[in-house]
Amino acid sequence: MIIAVDGPTASGKGTIAKALGAHFGLPVLDTGLLYRAVGYQTQLNHGDADKAADALAACDFPDSLLDDPALRYETTGGLASRVSVHPAVRKALFQRQVDFANQPGGAVLDGRDIGTVIAPHADAKLFVTASPDERARRRHAEMRGRGVDVSVDAVLADVHARDARDTGRADAPLLRAPDAMLLDTSGLDRDAALAAAIAFVEERAKGRG
Repeated sequence: MIIAVDGPTASGKGTIAKALGAHFGLPVLDTGLLYRAVGYQTQLNHGDADKAADALAACDFPDSLLDDPALRYETTGGLASRVSVHPAVRKALFQRQVDFANQPGGAVLDGRDIGTVIAPHADAKLFVTASPDERARRRHAEMRGRGVDVSVDAVLADVHARDARDTGRADAPLLRAPDAMLLDTSGLDRDAALAAAIAFVEERAKGRG
């Protein structure tokens, strides 16, 4: 069974994808981590994330980079959003994601174009979202928890900027697949959001059987 979990930044899609993987015994790929690695490698190369050639050169990052805690930094997330607008970068990472999705037994992938581009044939698709204010509040709390001193207004501005880049790019924009379940987590706590996601996928699994 292939499960696609898409959505904007700080929507909770990563948490939901991991929970679905644990519940159904499936491997999970955070595809955003690949783009974070490219963005961070671009920085390590002293390149410009807005230049396609620099970003493409960074696609040849070592696998060990995926374990670097720096990939979780907010600044790295911004770099990921910038490099992901380049079609050449998306093409370079495409096959890696497709192979993971199509492995025997299935998988869970979370990202921004899983249900529309990477695995349009997924058995279950979710589009996880929340209001920009709520997503900024969550991200701000997470950053403060890591000791990062930043204002809510600054985080909200970054959320809006990343949403604009992700939805406005010409190649594989952030988009809800027509057959994806819309899961708005704005007014849901973690347990309620996870329960709704699991119930939906279980229903789809019954339909397959």
